[in-house]
Amino acid sequence: MIRRMLSSFILIIAACSAAANGVSGDSVQERMSKDSANGKPLIAHIVVALCDNKYQGIVPVPAHLGDGDDPKSNLYWGALYGVKTHFSRHDDWTRVAISAPTNSAVLDWVAFHSTVERDGKSIDAYLIAEAWQGREIRAATARFLQLVGGEPEETYVLGDAVNETTVAAGGSAHLIAYVGHNGLMDFSSPAVSEPQLEASPRSSVVLACRSSDYFADLLSFKQSHSLLTTNGLMAPEAYTLEAAISAWFSGESPRMTRYRAADTYAEYQKANPNWSRRLFATDE
Repeated sequence: MIRRMLSSFILIIAACSAAANGVSGDSVQERMSKDSANGKPLIAHIVVALCDNKYQGIVPVPAHLGDGDDPKSNLYWGALYGVKTHFSRHDDWTRVAISAPTNSAVLDWVAFHSTVERDGKSIDAYLIAEAWQGREIRAATARFLQLVGGEPEETYVLGDAVNETTVAAGGSAHLIAYVGHNGLMDFSSPAVSEPQLEASPRSSVVLACRSSDYFADLLSFKQSHSLLTTNGLMAPEAYTLEAAISAWFSGESPRMTRYRAADTYAEYQKANPNWSRRLFATDE
């Protein structure tokens, strides 16, 4: 009983601390409006834990989709609705060059460029996505939690010599997402460091089963605005991610971003949109 009371007290302090620091959907939107007005692009940084039949507590999928050592055909990366394939095929996103990853657990990564209409102007947007080896899902989860805490700030050079762009991503990104199996259903949370209190406001997305139950308190402690989590079982495929990023970067409210993501999920899943809207959650 004492332990539960202490845990509740810590979470209340964390939530109050987040509110005191102004980490809300409005504060993230204000940051994005300010950055875009100053000519800065909007940045999404995505951590993908590759689907893995052997090392993750999932219902097994066909072998070629659940090989966590092979991103090319992996369910969450190279398959039809995996992050790399879906964004590569999407009319609104164009793949741009990025240097090879330096972490051996990151088997592939990609970068994409798009433009969004925001505040009556066309604004550049970039997405950087990392494909983490399936057996390294705990490290991928730790990486996501580190980024939503605002660190480390990372700089990437995208494009070729003719059309080269330097962007601030990592903990500096406007939106940080996790895609894959909810590893916290299988193991305890990795060690969570204190958030970077001086970091700019940022939003987080967790496309994994029941992510609201497992990540909400962590995101609050990390002082990240929780833009999109889930209340039940779901398929963390990239069309939902794309819909959420496009809506949020265009200046939509948290609720409308949730609706757009949920309606897109319902469309692809051939499900009832009213059910789908209840599946997703957001912090207004």
